[in-house]
Amino acid sequence: MNAPLPPHLLSPQDTLADIDPQETAEWRDAFLALVATEGPERARFVLQELVRLARTQRVGWQPQLNTPYVNTVAAQAQPAFPGDLAIEERLASLMRWNALAMVVRANQAYGELGGHIASYASAADLFESGFNHFFRAREGVGEGQHRGDLVFFQPHSAPGVYARAFLEGHLTENDLQHYRQEITAPGAGAQGLSSYPHPWLMPDFWQFPTGSMGIGPISSIYHARFMRYLTHRNLLDCTGRKVWGVFGDGEMDEPESMSALTLAAREGLDNLVWVVNCNLQRLDGPVRGNGRIIDELERLFAGAGWNVVKLVWGSDWDGLFARDLTGALVRTLEGTVDGQMQTFAAKDGRFNRDNFFGQNPELAALAQGMTDEQIDRLKRGGHDLVKIHAAYAAAAAHKGQPTVILAHTKKGYGMGQAGQGKMTTHSQKKLDDTDLIEFRNRFNLPLTDEQATSLAFYKPAEDSPEMQYLRRHRQQLGGYLPRRQTACDVLPVPPLASYAQFALQADGKEMSTTMAFVRMLGTLLKDATLGPRIVPIVADEARTFGMANLFKQVGIYSSVGQRYAPEDIGSVLSYREALDGQILEEGISEAGAIASWTAAATSYSVHGLAMLPFYIYYSMFGFQRVGDAIWAAADQRARGFLLGATSGRTTLGGEGLQHQDGTSHLVAATIPNCKAYDPAYAGEMAVIIDAGMREMVTEQRDVFYYVTLMNENYAQPDLPAGAVDGVLRGCYVFKSYQGNVDARRGLISSQNSVTLMGSGAILTEVIKAAEQLASEGLDVTVLSVTSWSELARDGVACEQRALAGEEGVDPGTPWLAAQLAATSGPVVAATDYVRAVPETVRAFIPEGRKYITLGTDGFGRSDTRAALREFFGVDAQAVARAARSALGGRAA
Repeated sequence: MNAPLPPHLLSPQDTLADIDPQETAEWRDAFLALVATEGPERARFVLQELVRLARTQRVGWQPQLNTPYVNTVAAQAQPAFPGDLAIEERLASLMRWNALAMVVRANQAYGELGGHIASYASAADLFESGFNHFFRAREGVGEGQHRGDLVFFQPHSAPGVYARAFLEGHLTENDLQHYRQEITAPGAGAQGLSSYPHPWLMPDFWQFPTGSMGIGPISSIYHARFMRYLTHRNLLDCTGRKVWGVFGDGEMDEPESMSALTLAAREGLDNLVWVVNCNLQRLDGPVRGNGRIIDELERLFAGAGWNVVKLVWGSDWDGLFARDLTGALVRTLEGTVDGQMQTFAAKDGRFNRDNFFGQNPELAALAQGMTDEQIDRLKRGGHDLVKIHAAYAAAAAHKGQPTVILAHTKKGYGMGQAGQGKMTTHSQKKLDDTDLIEFRNRFNLPLTDEQATSLAFYKPAEDSPEMQYLRRHRQQLGGYLPRRQTACDVLPVPPLASYAQFALQADGKEMSTTMAFVRMLGTLLKDATLGPRIVPIVADEARTFGMANLFKQVGIYSSVGQRYAPEDIGSVLSYREALDGQILEEGISEAGAIASWTAAATSYSVHGLAMLPFYIYYSMFGFQRVGDAIWAAADQRARGFLLGATSGRTTLGGEGLQHQDGTSHLVAATIPNCKAYDPAYAGEMAVIIDAGMREMVTEQRDVFYYVTLMNENYAQPDLPAGAVDGVLRGCYVFKSYQGNVDARRGLISSQNSVTLMGSGAILTEVIKAAEQLASEGLDVTVLSVTSWSELARDGVACEQRALAGEEGVDPGTPWLAAQLAATSGPVVAATDYVRAVPETVRAFIPEGRKYITLGTDGFGRSDTRAALREFFGVDAQAVARAARSALGGRAA
């Protein structure tokens, strides 16, 4: 009945024939005697010596990365269970029921709401063991108070977390009745419960967004590393705190889930524990139907340098393994693929007696004396609280490596014929009366038939042993979880002129806005109060962005310092790593860099310590490449700066299609708490950086800034007087040009005015076009647009107030419309981004004025800046042509 493992999953030594069994037996006996007389430590030494010899002799052999398909923590090595097992099992059953009732009720009332039952059914015991014994909450932010563990919850198991919060008293029954009804809930006096962990929607509850598969795993690694960063820089002692992540085995398919495993091992992050819920099923079927996902993950994590704890079988199996003197049981389990294991999970005890234990006489003998019901109730390790505690305790105590617990479970555990182990179980959201009664009976729930079939929520009396136990254990661990807190210190920002006077009064000096930013950053890092809280982040491009001077100034963070003399040690820009280094240089990993940025940008809520990250990168590798991670950071209410350098489609000459960004401002505009700016000049950029810092670390608002920077050197003017408000609101009148009087006499139209708008790198082209048009006799007004998205949002807000029609409320005038009211003629807008960016403000152009947009639609190209701008039609000549066309094409 069991399908054997395919040959490609077997190691070479598995396929070798034993040509001398007697000699093999002698070696085996000798090794067992060594273990018995000298102990495991000596045995390990001898094995390592044999491996060394094998490699020296080029035998072509290495130890397998897979261990037997049994629990890593042996039964005799288990610590004593510290809790009341009966009470904890009853509590877990109640959580299961209330979670199930919440989802099924919502879908009976509103068939479109969705929700998940099966994932939490498999993970309930994994969650409960953590809640009762390991997951520590923040006690406070004072000296000596534990600041809490970080817990990343499997997103499809959110109903189970709500069910526990209900018993703890942090959610009401009315709240549970409004699962996935966040809009209608307030009208009923309830809190709507979000589908998955979403801090933006439940800002006092969820701490980490995990709904997008793979984002949680990589984020947990970089949060664990950031805690070490804070400790090593003497900003906050994070020793004694853990990062726990409960993830699905199917989620491990996501590249982000796997991409930072070696970093966690390299950094020795023993403050990190992953629990992978190996229920063997994705959304549609088996994770690895033809193999074993636990074996695959063990090889992967062990090879990456993690400590692997396998939690495969429950306590009921201990007696079977003890009686398995021939090893038949272990061999059969190791030869059973997951697709077959899923079938065993979906079937009853009689089926498993006949089809699993009935495979050979040795197995059949092991099952003698067991009833079909006992066979049916043989637990996998992830459903046995004693085994789970043993695995968690081993993980928590392990030093020097991150730990992953591979917990074997059944998807839809306890759902019986309605969903346990079935292909369709992930989508199971409705159960009939028979299924509900069966579930009630399976977990011995204190519900009448009527209560079960009506999906009544159940909460024990406040003075019951269960409730007292629940509260006592959480009090011992610091309070309830999850819980998001935002109290942190207010950071003062130094006066703008103290670090950016050179930009505000540039006096025509040539520089790039990237160069100006790095100069400002270097000065800000020297500020006694704000400087230590700044976190510069790069993805292996520090020298490209002119940041090499910061290597010596603040150093690159390394958990081991610098163990070598760098090749360029004599240079003023030499590479310097240090234990207390401030720069996070993440290598060629934008996913890693954005995860580090998120950890720093949410430190105010995660740790109660405000930090201010500046992540600078090629703008093409931001929103387009890791946009989902940026969206998750927005959900987590991040505060920090994203700096898209070498931005736009024409500033990075020669690099071509995949290095030229034409869409990031379009994507940034879709994130409600992201303020996106495309400043052309250093003075504008300085004003934006200053305002952002004050908004985020002084006023403590939940926003983050995206600022694009150019690597193009050009003359930088002084910031015009009175321009600050316009810079921040999205645009201001940069300059007006009077048409040449003599040239004007040649015009054959009475319309001799035009307004030009430009942003970022293309503003310099717009100014050239204005000068050309003025020489032809036209009056030209140039608006510097610093943020298309802020202009659009302001206009939409005015529109919405007008549509609401509230008496006595002035809807206001869109800022762009007000600025254009003082100008005349048609309007031409040009940008280094796709035309859809300037098109976002079309609705706020004054009525009757023609509006033409120019952008860089299409794929990028490799060439010079001038050639690129001509090709895309955003150079000065193209802007001037568009203006003439808007005027009827009658300019001389």
